[in-house]
Parts: sequence; structure tokens; C-alpha cells
Amino acid sequence: MSPFFQPGRRTLLALALIASSLFSAAQAQTWPAKPVKVIVNFPPGGAADQLARAIGTPLAEALGQPVVVENRGGANGNIGGEAVAKAPADGYTLLMSSGGMVSVNPHLYPKMSFNPAKDLVPVAAAARVLVFLEVKPSLPVNNVKEFLAYLKANPGKLSFGSPGNGSSPHLAAEMLKAQTNSFAVHVPYRGAAPAMQDLLGGQLDFMFDPGIGLQHVKAGKLKLLAVGSAKRSPLFPDVPTLDEVGLKNFDADTWFGFYAPAGTPPAIVSRLNQEINKILATQPVKDRIMAIGGIPAPMSPSDFNMRAAIDGTRFGALIRARNIKGD
Repeated sequence: MSPFFQPGRRTLLALALIASSLFSAAQAQTWPAKPVKVIVNFPPGGAADQLARAIGTPLAEALGQPVVVENRGGANGNIGGEAVAKAPADGYTLLMSSGGMVSVNPHLYPKMSFNPAKDLVPVAAAARVLVFLEVKPSLPVNNVKEFLAYLKANPGKLSFGSPGNGSSPHLAAEMLKAQTNSFAVHVPYRGAAPAMQDLLGGQLDFMFDPGIGLQHVKAGKLKLLAVGSAKRSPLFPDVPTLDEVGLKNFDADTWFGFYAPAGTPPAIVSRLNQEINKILATQPVKDRIMAIGGIPAPMSPSDFNMRAAIDGTRFGALIRARNIKGD
């Protein structure tokens, strides 16, 4: 370089950005060169776990490398979220989570060991997960209106389960209690699967199910009364929403999807987003998502991020109003 040419700060910054972009592109061309790990921040059997495994197999085929699913539940998703947030940002460690870890947990836990909004980047949404109001067969109600009347007439006598404090099924029940001015006992579990087992066993009276119990509804082992969504479920078009029976603007849907450590090369994030969106359009994966009552939700990382921000605002208000704390 000529001694008479002194590059300015803007020039150096531009050169650095170009170099970074070229490095990112080079990384993406050689990626993946080894297995990709997907950490599910909830126990096996729940909606996040089922989605990760439904998408993981075809994703491995698309990438030409194994996709290994690992469950790290606890603290409403924070344990698995932290593991990914602190992992190398090289595209080999991903997170499958409910959107609640990003949009809800900061309202539940004043002191978190990581900042989901800053330490993770959205990669791809997987599904809009609905919650279904289900009751044990022995409960003396046959429809949602009878259930709401029974709930109000028996304050504190009914119990409901959830995957944990602040989970979408828990928040759905809190919405219901707030709108109906009723009271029921909350029993938090470490995941949706063990809560569902106790509902089936009769230890719980009702639950907002994120879809894993629909097979038991079809088998007649549970009563499905309503959908906690803004729209009816395509899987059960005759089942009303809670909004339809008077709980106005009731919407407890959440978006589940994939995240990566902040700093992951944009080219890798883009490749993953494209591959996952293609997979969500295939009939086998659509069928598996629909089987748990979910709706495939292909979208860009920025749209997925915007969804989390919207949910953070509405769920945050509910958490403060109901004084909900993390486990």
C-alpha cells in the first residue's frame, strides 16, 4: 500500500465487513462437515421434542449429515436455551424450543444466565402449536359451557396440570381463570408428557394440552371441550374456540421453532431456514405436525422474531397481572 494512502475508518470498516461476509460464505460452503446437534429444551414426548424429531430426519437427509436430537429440559426451557446460547456459533448446535423461552421467560425470571433476545438468533419457525382444553372422562360435564359453569361452582376443587410455570398451557389456564373469575389448583410438571399421564390417570381434572393427548381424545380416554386458539383446529372443526363461547380474544397459541447461537454465520442460518421451510411443505411432516394439532408455520427468521416480540408483549401483561413466577 502506498505510504501516501491512509485508509479512513469507514474504508477499514467496509473492508472488514467484506472480509467477514466472504468468511461467512466460505463457512457455509463447507458446512456441515460433521453431525448437527439439536437441543430440545423440554423433556421427551412433548410438542417440542416431537417437532424436532419429525423435522430432524429429513433435515439430516437434506444436509448430508446426521442430526442428533438431545433433550435438556428444566427451568421452563432455560437450561437447554443456555446450553445453545453458550455453544460455538458455527452452525453445529441448534435449539428447538417453544417461542415462550424467548418471549415469556424474561418476564418470569428476573435474573437469567443469558439473554434469549441477544444470545440467540431465530433460524426457522416449525409450527403454530395450539392448546386443547381436555378433561378427564369422569368429570360431569359434556361441553365447554357446562365445564365453565362447573368450574365456577366449585372454586379450588379442580386441579389442572401444565409442563411448568409460565408454559403456554399454564398461561392458557390463567387466561381462562382471569376471564371467568374462577379458581383451580395449578400442578406444574417437568414437561407436558408427565402432566398428560396424570390427566389420563385421573389425578388431574383438566389440562390445556399442546397436542400430545389428541390420540387419547380419539380413543375416548379424554374429553375435548374447546380450543384455546383464535381459530378452530382443522383437525377438530366441530370443536369451538373459547372465544366463541364468550372468552373474548382468547388466544394461547405459541410458535415453536429453531434457534442458533448469536453470531452464527448468516449464510448458515439462511441455508437452514430454506431447508426447514422445504421440509415443512412435505406431506409426511405436515401429517406429523397436524397429528399433534399443530399448524406448519414456514416463515423467515425476521418474521419468526417479530412473532416472539408480539407474544412477549401480550404474555408479559398476563404474567404481571396474574403475578406468575418461574419455577
